[in-house]
Order: sequence, then C-alpha cells, then structure tokens
Amino acid sequence: MTQAVLAIRQLSAAYGKVEALSNINLSVGEGQIVTVIGPNGAGKTTLLSAAIGLLPSKGNIEFDGVLEAQPEVEHLVGRGLILVPEKRELFSEMSVEDNLILGAFQRHRAGHRDAAATLQQVYDLFPRLKERRHQHAGTLSGGERQMLAVGRALMAKPRLLMLDEPSLGLAPLIVREIFRIIAELRQRGVSILLVEQNARAALQVADYAYVLENGRTAMEGPASQLRDDPRVIETYLGLGGKHQDLLST
Repeated sequence: MTQAVLAIRQLSAAYGKVEALSNINLSVGEGQIVTVIGPNGAGKTTLLSAAIGLLPSKGNIEFDGVLEAQPEVEHLVGRGLILVPEKRELFSEMSVEDNLILGAFQRHRAGHRDAAATLQQVYDLFPRLKERRHQHAGTLSGGERQMLAVGRALMAKPRLLMLDEPSLGLAPLIVREIFRIIAELRQRGVSILLVEQNARAALQVADYAYVLENGRTAMEGPASQLRDDPRVIETYLGLGGKHQDLLST
C-alpha cells in the first residue's frame, strides 16, 4: 500500500444550514491520480475547498503525514498542497512568465532559490507557454490559460496537486492534451486529486475513483473497475458516450 499524501476522514462541510458534504472518507496515495466524479452540485468543488482550508469543515484532514486540526490555506500551500481552481484565477494584465514566477513566491519566501530551474521544467512540459511567455495572460486561448494555471501550480513544487474541472469549456483536442499532461505529471511523481465532469476521461487516467452524489460517497474503487460498472456506465458514461469516448482517446 502506498503512503497516503492526503487522508480525509469523516469530513463534513456546510454552507449555512445546508450540508454540502457528509462524512466523506478519501485518500490519495504517493504518485497516484485519484479522481472524484459526480453530477453538478454533488459537492466535488466543496471537497477541494474544505481540504485546503478555504471552507470550514468537521472531520480529520491529514496531509503528508501531519494531521491538520484547523486547515489553513497559506500553511497548506507552504507545505505543498496546491489547488488549481475551476476559474483558473490568472493575472490577465501580467505576462505568462510573470504569472509563472508568482507561483514560486511561497518557496522563494521560504528560502528556496530553484525558481529558474523549475520554470525551465514547466516550459519543457508546456512548450506553448514558452512561445507565449511575453504575452499577457489575458490574450491566451482557453486551453493555454488552463496550461498556464497548471504550470503556475507546478512552480510551487506541489506534493499534491488538486485540479478542479481542468477540462471545463475546452475543445476535445485540447482536453486530450490536458489529460495527456495529467498522466505525464504522475510519471514525474506528482500526486493528483482530480475533480472532473468528463467522467470517461477521468476514469481513463486515474488509479482510483470516488463517485459523489448529494454530498456523500455513492461509490468508490479502482478506476478500471468503475469504468466497467453498469451503474457508472448508465449514469455517467452512457449519455453522450461517443463524445466522451472521443475526449478520452
């Protein structure tokens, strides 16, 4: 059994009096891709927000072997838990390269001086960002903006990278490229927690999967098993199956 980078136990979270997550148990092993799929409003983004301390929660969150009594964003980011939010949240008026360098800010502040080498690694992974490095981030296409958001996260040298809907709004060819990069990141030893509405592509790339429904875990198991599960096929892979097949090849 691989060592868990993230272990979540009995996690619950609410917006006011509305419970959004109820007793969620989830773990991400070293070098694993774990995906969370489910319908809109199932609590997928809420789960990421609670895990990184953006949303108050009850339960246990253990990151990199340390139990976080009260998860705090800055502390967790400093320790290598990095979230790429669905909205990407880039600085549009700044250049691509300046956006990337900002991703290394916490490490620089902690005394690490490896940003130049990390930047080169990001450019090796995303040649298009190197081509566009002097452009304003606001002039990039949707796919390039997603690459920049992931690249900026990698500048922080994450122990665990959390991706919220990385394929949302992107054309099929670009989605394929994004998932190719996600698989390559695992090859490079990055652990990934992937929240994704494209269930077929997510189950194609992940090692393990959780299905959330109404804030609860409806199913979990190795991604290869869930891909073949009749309930998953009917609910998540049946409709628009050909389209999702195209996205995941």
